[in-house]
Amino acid sequence: MSTTYGTTMKAFFLLLFLVYSLPGFSQDIKLAKEFLYHQRYVSAESFLHKLVNHDPGNAEAWYLLSEAGLEQDKTKGITDSLNLAPQQVKDEPYYMVALGNVLLHASLPEKAKSYFEAALEKTKEKDGGILAAIAKANIDNDAGDVSQAIDLLNKAIKRDKHNAELYTLLGNAYRKLKDGSHAYQAYQEALKEDPQFAEASYKMGTIFIAQKNPEMYLKYFNEAVAADPNYAPALYQLYFHYYFKNVNTAMDYLKKYMAVSDRSLQTDYDYTDLLYLTGQYDEAIKNATRLVNNEISAPPRLYKLIAYSYKENGKTQDAFEYMKRYFAVAPDSIEIVKDFATMADLYASRKETDSAVVFYKKAASMEKDSAELVNYYKKLANIFKEEKSYADEAFWFEKYYALNHDATNVDLFNWGIAHYLSGEYLRSDSVFAVYTEKYPAQDFGYYWRARSNAAIDTAMEEGLAVPHYIKVVEIDQQDTTNATNRKHLIEAYGYLAAYEANHEKNYEVAIDYFEKLLVLDPENDSVRKYIDILKKDLTKKEATTGS
Repeated sequence: MSTTYGTTMKAFFLLLFLVYSLPGFSQDIKLAKEFLYHQRYVSAESFLHKLVNHDPGNAEAWYLLSEAGLEQDKTKGITDSLNLAPQQVKDEPYYMVALGNVLLHASLPEKAKSYFEAALEKTKEKDGGILAAIAKANIDNDAGDVSQAIDLLNKAIKRDKHNAELYTLLGNAYRKLKDGSHAYQAYQEALKEDPQFAEASYKMGTIFIAQKNPEMYLKYFNEAVAADPNYAPALYQLYFHYYFKNVNTAMDYLKKYMAVSDRSLQTDYDYTDLLYLTGQYDEAIKNATRLVNNEISAPPRLYKLIAYSYKENGKTQDAFEYMKRYFAVAPDSIEIVKDFATMADLYASRKETDSAVVFYKKAASMEKDSAELVNYYKKLANIFKEEKSYADEAFWFEKYYALNHDATNVDLFNWGIAHYLSGEYLRSDSVFAVYTEKYPAQDFGYYWRARSNAAIDTAMEEGLAVPHYIKVVEIDQQDTTNATNRKHLIEAYGYLAAYEANHEKNYEVAIDYFEKLLVLDPENDSVRKYIDILKKDLTKKEATTGS
């Protein structure tokens, strides 16, 4: 084989390799557009870099590369890439649009306009692709001229009346103008031209998101997925909807989304979050720990996700350590009620009550849901109860009882007892007065009113406790087999006997109360002695009176 022939064959096989394995032909542009259509911008950018490297004269590829980069907000990187284009391609309309697109993204509309005008002049406004590309740039960028975009799209539609993509872009333009009616009409026209054009169905759905109409947006998102199972944006919206409704369904949609989209940190975060919400705590910890260790600036919420997962697994020490790390790096703007409540729970489990109180108080100050708020009040009350700080316990029980529409007699009782144990007898009397009003058939309100008033009127000079002890007797004597009733009756009889003997000097009544006490407590020798003394006093009194 001659050298010339061998060289020729090598060149031939190299050409075949380039044809079948490297970008540079119309199919490659189509594939790049497919990536962009499905919002796989990372894949599109990677593919297009290869394409312009091997076919640097392809101006449309340079334009599409600018699209892929700007969708990821890589203004500088795409500018640097465009500067590497060969001189001969820089006079091409698509390349001019690419430069204008970058300048518009950088909020330089006047400079961008000059490139757009040059591209339009060169094509004499007859190239539908150029018209659509300039219109899209004006729609996608904040500094764009939407009115011009609509004008250009109408010209493009006149040249290509059955192009669903053009009608969808027109709908996007009207959406930017907040003209939902015309946007709806444009998307409907797109679907009329091509019922399988998933982007138009998806965009219809986004209109109804703004209107907070889930029935309609779910209809269109599902239609988009039915038309194109790989249309990732619709799958993501379905995931997001069900995230707040059914986390298991949300997980199904997120997995489908991940299968047809480019990997991103946000997707990793979303997936890890759902692992936690679906109760897969070990996997959630594994994923979140990997992200924390591998990312330079991992979101602070990953630390608390790990903490929450450890807490659910009963590993409170690990949960505590990660919550501390979370609070060390989290800005105030992302801290929520649950964060403080969780930290409070962890401190409480460690018996670090001072810190637990601080975090429960913070949670309570932020909480808007009364059903949750009463739980924090109850936890604070219980902490102070364990600490025997009864005045503080009473303070939080009062808040708990006042806000809790489902509060019971036990809650009311605990509030009153806390005041009593703290020595705040007037307040305990007030609480138990409420108890007697709400539960008049029970003796507890009267009994603790009696004890509170006895503590106020220690010398029995005003008889404040007497009417309440009398009420205790009235209720409890109906069932003396009940141990609590017997206990309260014994105390009531003893107090009333002492009051009648010492303050009223009514020895007969005092003896009567003591004798009733003896029926319940026959082994009480002290009472027998008191009865003997009172009988002697009564005899003396009668003798004195008789004389």
